[in-house]
Amino acid sequence: METTPHIAIFKGKEVRRIIHEKEWWFSVVDVVRILTDSADARDYWYRMKVRVKNDDGIELSTICRQLKLESADGKKYETDCADTEGIFRIIQSIPSPKAEPFKRWLAKVGYERIQEIEDPELATKRTRTLYKLKGYSDGWIEKRMRGIAIREELTDEWKNRGVKEDREFAILTAEISKAAFGMTPSQYKKFKGLKRENLRDHMDDLELIFSMLGEASTTKIARSKDAKGFVENKVAARKGGKIAGDARKKLELESGSRIVSRKNYLKISQKKKTLN
Repeated sequence: METTPHIAIFKGKEVRRIIHEKEWWFSVVDVVRILTDSADARDYWYRMKVRVKNDDGIELSTICRQLKLESADGKKYETDCADTEGIFRIIQSIPSPKAEPFKRWLAKVGYERIQEIEDPELATKRTRTLYKLKGYSDGWIEKRMRGIAIREELTDEWKNRGVKEDREFAILTAEISKAAFGMTPSQYKKFKGLKRENLRDHMDDLELIFSMLGEASTTKIARSKDAKGFVENKVAARKGGKIAGDARKKLELESGSRIVSRKNYLKISQKKKTLN
C-alpha cells in the first residue's frame, strides 16, 4: 500500500520518495538530476536506459515502478521510482563523483525506514530535527507538527468515509483552502512564488493556525454529520474551511492587516537571526 509521499534531502537537494510495500521508493529522475547536474534529467534518464540496454542488454525499467509523486505544478503524476537496491543498480551506470557519498546517504535513509517501522516516534523526532536544522523556531515547529497530526487525522477520516485517495483528497483539500484563504493550494503556492516546495513549510504561525482550524473543523463536521463518500465530505470540507475563513476575516478586520502573505516564513526567520 502506498502512503503520503515524502521529501528526503541530499546535500540541500530534494529527492522525492514514497513508502511502497513497506519500503522507501525514490524518484529516479531526482536521483539522476543530483548525480549528473543535468538540465533535463528526464531526457538523461531516457537516453541512459537506451544506452544500458544496447551495451549490457539490461532493461532498467524493469527495476522501476510507476508511483504517484507530486510534481512542480502541485499535481501528482506516475513517476519512475526504484527501491534502495534498484537505485544502487542505476547509480552504477552513472559516472559521477557524487556516486559514493550518495550511496552512503541512500543506505542511511533506507535504514531509517526500518527503524521507524519499529519505533514510529523516530519519524517525528527526525522531522523536528530537520526543521530545526533548516532554521525554524521551536514555536513554529510545534505548530507545524501539530498541523501534520491534524492533517493525518483528517485524511484517515476521509479514508474511513469512502473518499478515494490522491485526486479526491486533492479536491477536498482545495475546497478547505479556498474557503479558508480564498485560493487553492496551487494558487497559494504561486502567490508565494513557490514551485516544488511544500506550501505549509513556507507559512507563518497564523497561516498554519488557520490551516489547522479549517482541517480540524472539517473532521469535526464530517463526524457529526456522518458524511459518507466524496460528495458529502465535499460539503463538510467547504463548511470546515469557511469556519477558518470567517475567523481569518474577523482577525484581519480587527488587526487591520492581512493574514495571507507573499512572504516566505523561513527567509524571514533567517533574516531575524542575521540581525540578532
